[in-house]
Amino acid sequence: MDGIDAALVRLAGPPDELRVRLLAFVTVPYPSRLRQQLLDLAGGKPTTAEAISHLNFLLGGLFAEAALKACRCGGVSPQWLSVIGSHGQTVFHQARATAHPHRPPLLGSGVATERASTLQIAEPAVIAERTGAPVVADFRTADIAAGGQGAPLVPLVDYLLLRDARQGTVALNIGGIANVTLIPAGARPKDVVGFDTGPGNMVMDALVRRFTKGRKTYDSGGRLAARGKVLEPLLARALGLPFFKRQPPKSAGREQFGGRFVSRYFLRPRGARSSDLLRTAAELTARSIVDALRRFALSTANYDRLIVSGGGAHNGLLLRRLRELLPQLRLDLSDKFGLPVDAKEAIAFAVLADRTLHGLPGNLPSVTGAHRAVVLGACYPR
Repeated sequence: MDGIDAALVRLAGPPDELRVRLLAFVTVPYPSRLRQQLLDLAGGKPTTAEAISHLNFLLGGLFAEAALKACRCGGVSPQWLSVIGSHGQTVFHQARATAHPHRPPLLGSGVATERASTLQIAEPAVIAERTGAPVVADFRTADIAAGGQGAPLVPLVDYLLLRDARQGTVALNIGGIANVTLIPAGARPKDVVGFDTGPGNMVMDALVRRFTKGRKTYDSGGRLAARGKVLEPLLARALGLPFFKRQPPKSAGREQFGGRFVSRYFLRPRGARSSDLLRTAAELTARSIVDALRRFALSTANYDRLIVSGGGAHNGLLLRRLRELLPQLRLDLSDKFGLPVDAKEAIAFAVLADRTLHGLPGNLPSVTGAHRAVVLGACYPR
């Protein structure tokens, strides 16, 4: 929830042999007050339909401005855009049918009616109107309707752009949540596996915001955490969360690793230094990624390389720990493959939007657990 990433992308070639060229990339930070409103909303603080509606339209305007800024930086007029793919800002994602302990049933019969659901805001009709380009948005819902988790969706793009006939590839994205795509050598789409491993930057960022009283929003380079030591009892308790042992498909968000998780595990130890808590949070990210790969990937197939993207790719401490814990994998940044680490996910939704325009599925059932491959998203104007 730091801001909006916008990538201007030129696509060429047939859909399954795609070539991608990045023309421009911009990040538009959220104003601090807006970021806090979004964090409060995603954190489950009481709100109103009116407030959510206002945020939805406000973000639509900001997303449109980000798209127009990317066009200006790339020297491309918006009238030449084939499509804008907008993932939107996730404010709720519940992938499994679980009853919430603090919410009453939706019906008065005493029967719990909680179901998998997801909500991304940033009104696509506003984006389409202000840019003059067609917009594909609401990517996750079709997969959930087909029985899937609704995430992660980037693994199909990882398969299209990073598969190799001879090398097994693990594509790791470290955003707020960390997720992996497992692509065996010579894989077909049905051979690909992907899932969320747990927290990426989310816990670390929350601690930095708290310890600096909002002056900083992340630990640049992992330098603050590097000053501390791992609190092993705290780490062991956090790694005991059932999510980490659950078999894929699985996805996560602030519902699992947001404010409640941080308060429960990282704000209770009395007398702990902030650098030690940050170091432990960084180790939680690294260890949960490695444990997931050992448990669900490395024991079942041969993999040769680990390709890292996302904001966490700038965290030197995280990368060092991944190299130490996974010496059998060659670690590269996605930049090496023409996918800059900060732009990769924005590029991915350009690719997914293009597939939607061509009536092609955008999910991988082997990743999300959907019972079939489906075309993702809705197009504006229709």
